[in-house]
Amino acid sequence: MSIVVAIDLGATSGRVIAGHLQGGVIHHEVVSRFPNGPVEHADGLHWDVTGLFENIRQGLRETYEQHDDVVSIGVDSWAVDYGLLRGGALLHEPFHYRDDRTARGVSAIHTQAPFEELFRKNGLQFLPFNTVYQLAAEQWEGPAGSAEQLLLIPDLINFWLTGQSWMEETNASTTGLIDISTGALSDELVGLTGAPRHLFAPLIKPGQRVGDVSRTLSAELGIAGSVVAVGSHDTASAVVAAPLSTGESAYISCGTWGLVGLELESAIVSDAARSANFTNERGVDDRIRFLHNVMGLWLLNECVRHWNDHGDSRSVEDLVAQAEDYDGVVSLFDVDDSVFMPPGNMPQRIADWLAQHNQPVPASEVAMVASIIESLAKAFATTVATAGALAGITPRDISLVGGGSLNQLLCQRLADYSGIPVIAGPVEATALGNILIQARAAGLIDGDLESLRAVTAASSTLRTFTPRPERGIL
Repeated sequence: MSIVVAIDLGATSGRVIAGHLQGGVIHHEVVSRFPNGPVEHADGLHWDVTGLFENIRQGLRETYEQHDDVVSIGVDSWAVDYGLLRGGALLHEPFHYRDDRTARGVSAIHTQAPFEELFRKNGLQFLPFNTVYQLAAEQWEGPAGSAEQLLLIPDLINFWLTGQSWMEETNASTTGLIDISTGALSDELVGLTGAPRHLFAPLIKPGQRVGDVSRTLSAELGIAGSVVAVGSHDTASAVVAAPLSTGESAYISCGTWGLVGLELESAIVSDAARSANFTNERGVDDRIRFLHNVMGLWLLNECVRHWNDHGDSRSVEDLVAQAEDYDGVVSLFDVDDSVFMPPGNMPQRIADWLAQHNQPVPASEVAMVASIIESLAKAFATTVATAGALAGITPRDISLVGGGSLNQLLCQRLADYSGIPVIAGPVEATALGNILIQARAAGLIDGDLESLRAVTAASSTLRTFTPRPERGIL
């Protein structure tokens, strides 16, 4: 039985997952799970990537102790953030994309090239934390100037595993540095940031071999084998596993963020797409992920974290279950307002937004949860409709994958608002997509993305939520 190992790093947790295929079905187990999140340093928010890698090492050790037939390892993570290295060592822990330093990067870039010009070149929506802006915020004539290498987070983990430096293209496409027409790193776009061109590693495609586990790591941990590039942007892997039934199926990868869009053969860089703030990111097998970032479950998770810190022991699941029975006033707010980007006291910021917009402020935690879910559902449905209009497609259904697929209230209200069925699941779409690409690279399975998605559907318990016309509002 050939095992592939998925290292799946999210904004709140990481996992090491062992998977194999048997009878056309994926079987997988979480060998190790560990927390992740922003760490406050004197100069701002960072990630503890060194600590993450120590957890990864331990997870790999446990995996190899349990399995003697591992054929490969693949890494996916969140996008846009990076580490700067000199002599193979980090200059400092990578900055977190929610750090407010990015504001000066936006100003520095847009004084040279307005957003309209950037969009024509890189096809990306405006997000103030895109790598292009983060790089422009670096002090290249100061500490950052000593860097010899720049690696995005999954590429950094791959480097620590193998000693080999690559930049996987699905994640690279989120940086704002890739030419949308050629798929290559743009010297012009890099030049806007002030970053030296030599810092960037060559591009690599999902399914290609990164390298062998280093001899040092093999001796320390008792592990061996190849590391394979997957869709290293976690959304790229999630979309691989999204059981899209047709080319007219929309997808939502719903976790900390809600990535809402369509899978297309070519990019859309029209003025209308730019005005709607849609993005064109590369997917596996040269597909285009045409999507818009919606704030996602960050809002809910941050509220619950705040309440837990102040003595309320109810979990996210507890509060969502109570919200399903809530029949009071539900206020709607703009989930994409930038005021909700930073961590800290999310309930107060939502309450302030509603008060400033003359909306009733939720009188209880359950009412606040209902308001968040309702606002997310409406935002998701509106974004699906906009994606369809921009692409000239009428979406037939929505495949909602990730943690949000467990939220029955969100799924049902999304179906109601959009007027089309919502197929919920799989929850572990990112890990499954990671496993599938490794399995195909190892010759354990073959076929195009549609064939891989058939395996996902056969391997998962999916639930369909049918729209209720009397409850639809859009």
